[in-house]
Amino acid sequence: MFFRGSEKAEKTHGADSPPQYPYGTDETGIEYDDDLGAVCPPHTTERRLVNKIDWHVLPFLCIMYLLAFLDRANVFGLSEDLGIVEDNKYNNALVIFFVPYILFEIPSNMLLKKLKPHIWLPSCMFLFGLTTVCQGLVQNYSGLLATRFFLGLFETGMFPGCFYLIGMWYRRHEAQRRYSFFFSSTTLAGAFGGLLASAIGKMDGMRGYKGWRWIFILEGTLTCVVSLSFFFLIPSFPEEAKWLQPSEREYIAARLRLDQGRSAVERKITLQDVKNVFKDPKIVVGGFMYLGLIVPAYGYAYFSPAIIKSYGYSPIQTQLHSVPPWAAAFAFAMIIAYVSDKTRHRFLFAIFPICVCITGFAILLAVHDKKHVQYAALFLVAMGAYAAMPVIVCFFNMNLGGHHRRAVGSAWQVGFGNIGGIIAVYAFLKKDAPKYTPGYSICVSFVCLSMLATTLYFFMCLRQNRNRDKAGRDLSLSESEKTEMGDMSPDYRYML
Repeated sequence: MFFRGSEKAEKTHGADSPPQYPYGTDETGIEYDDDLGAVCPPHTTERRLVNKIDWHVLPFLCIMYLLAFLDRANVFGLSEDLGIVEDNKYNNALVIFFVPYILFEIPSNMLLKKLKPHIWLPSCMFLFGLTTVCQGLVQNYSGLLATRFFLGLFETGMFPGCFYLIGMWYRRHEAQRRYSFFFSSTTLAGAFGGLLASAIGKMDGMRGYKGWRWIFILEGTLTCVVSLSFFFLIPSFPEEAKWLQPSEREYIAARLRLDQGRSAVERKITLQDVKNVFKDPKIVVGGFMYLGLIVPAYGYAYFSPAIIKSYGYSPIQTQLHSVPPWAAAFAFAMIIAYVSDKTRHRFLFAIFPICVCITGFAILLAVHDKKHVQYAALFLVAMGAYAAMPVIVCFFNMNLGGHHRRAVGSAWQVGFGNIGGIIAVYAFLKKDAPKYTPGYSICVSFVCLSMLATTLYFFMCLRQNRNRDKAGRDLSLSESEKTEMGDMSPDYRYML
């Protein structure tokens, strides 16, 4: 079975556009011609090989991020026990998490590249699991602040690191379903977390510990145990994967080169690489694309239990009612991802769920006396925000060429975007309950910001594609020079 590189180029860039990279026979011995891409290894097909990648890459990353999100978001219920009800202390405890989480994203991706994913990611996982256990044992406000800070520090590499790793395994028109499925670990964590919290909450008082303490202790312990096995299960980069046959590694590398150019996996990432990445204005715009959606996403993750509780539900009923919106968000995100991959288009599939999210907030702002309508609006908020975010991240990340540009760019987008987490924490204050008008208004504003930034990014990519089509292939540059340029190479075309 063959990967038809010319068909891909025609669908993505138009029949008259030049292919992204010249065909021929490269150093791996994989054969190309004008119509066919790389020949699949014997006794397999491309579909089977992609399925093999799926089973070795996605499940472990999804489990890791699901546990990370559970450990991060399950703070509801401790404020009264620790005496931090007043003076926004609860919000301060939430926001301190984001300080190291924002600052250390780029260094973390550089370490991931140097130390290899199967070492770096499980190490981070073990440490944030241990910190979560400690969070369940804190006795005062200072202890809570300390554990929240270190939780942010140890989780800093999880999200951009996983997106960076996933992006190095798949072609661009295959990536959205994988990105969305991974990202939907968040929605599954929200649904699973609600059920788990309602169950563990019944342990309240056992051995003298409150229910919220048991939630942190048990979830943190589970994370530590799972992380030990992940040293052997987390995949590395395609060029280094030991569970692939040599012919399979060669084929995977070749098919990725046809789609994204040479990855330059062998070169180190330097500080100069970081500086060069930020010379591209699209990188800055990518940060604002994500920032605008982080505000409603974290606002919902952290405060939806309080919002639902204001409808008159008991604590257990509140946890149970938090599950359906997360489940709906997962289903909607996967539908959007599937159609986006099939049509090989990203922009409109980012804009549509953004509009769904705006509609949900508009209802919450307008309707205050019908709890069932407000509850339905929470579905729209969760579905829109958590379906648009993976599309925006995939749209941006998969348009970055080469390890050096993708490692830095993906970390920048997630790091800068998580400033929105700080904004979300202070957008929803107890004094504004139950209407939360300032919080909903802030969320609508930032979702609109994301829409504008995404539209700007789309037209910037479209313009560069058209300019490169008009200029034609630059024969003055060597292949090594084009590799260094990544997606800035004149042969590269952005997926729209």
